[in-house]
Amino acid sequence: MRIDLHTHSDRSDGTMSPAELVEHAAEVGIDVLAITDHDCFAGWEEAARAATRVGVMLVRGIEISCRFAGESTHLLGYLPDATYPPLLEELDRVLDGRNSRLPALLARLRELGIDIDIHDVRRVAGEAAAMGRPHVADALVDLGVVVNRDEAFARFLGPGRPAYVDRYAADLTEMIGLIAAAGGVSVVAHPWAGRHDSSALDAEAFAGLRAAGLAGLEVDHQDHSAATRAALRRLADDLDLVATGSSDFHGSGKIDFDLGCNTTDVAQFERLMALAEVAAITAGRSTPALVTP
Repeated sequence: MRIDLHTHSDRSDGTMSPAELVEHAAEVGIDVLAITDHDCFAGWEEAARAATRVGVMLVRGIEISCRFAGESTHLLGYLPDATYPPLLEELDRVLDGRNSRLPALLARLRELGIDIDIHDVRRVAGEAAAMGRPHVADALVDLGVVVNRDEAFARFLGPGRPAYVDRYAADLTEMIGLIAAAGGVSVVAHPWAGRHDSSALDAEAFAGLRAAGLAGLEVDHQDHSAATRAALRRLADDLDLVATGSSDFHGSGKIDFDLGCNTTDVAQFERLMALAEVAAITAGRSTPALVTP
């Protein structure tokens, strides 16, 4: 069984619709797929309808922009109640942060001599719940300024680059608690990826996050070297955390992040789903079920 627990549609910064994402998963032999768009649940229902039609098991999830000890961190939440008011309120703050920094970011690009405005970004953003840096990158590609998203981030949009603008992100520990209160389970996404400053996420930090309700670590990811994966797997074992693997697929928005390039072991997936069932009962929330073929 091939299980991919981290993918994105065009409701955030992927390039496929939720239905196209699920259909593509069926085409390449993915048996279990999680849709985890950034900071929103917008693609869930379309993805669920497609999963029923093509025979893919769907896990409804989300990837939330967080901060830990001042550093950018991403949290994957699986099967939370998408109507839980405290969670929705915090997600609104995160999405507002994405949208509110856009004018300043575009102004910096114009100061660099690049003729770009909000209409250029809106044209490529499509159905996205909020416009962010990947959409600005796509606009720069569309305008012929860069070849792809990677070049846009390396030259202009990444931390320390001339057009970078910081934004609001949720507190990681608090968000783990909110996901649990919404009846879901959480996994830290690509915790030691080279593109993030992950120095604060050491063994002691993960032990504290485990005590706060963290369920797992994303171990097998394209941004993790073999040595990093081995160290994270040992850490997950030591802390009794679930170890997941996934593609972080964005369609044509990311190169070499093909669906199924990393997968989650069946036993680890079953354990994660068992923890989700316990979380839903404990929280007393009406959480989404797996969409099964």
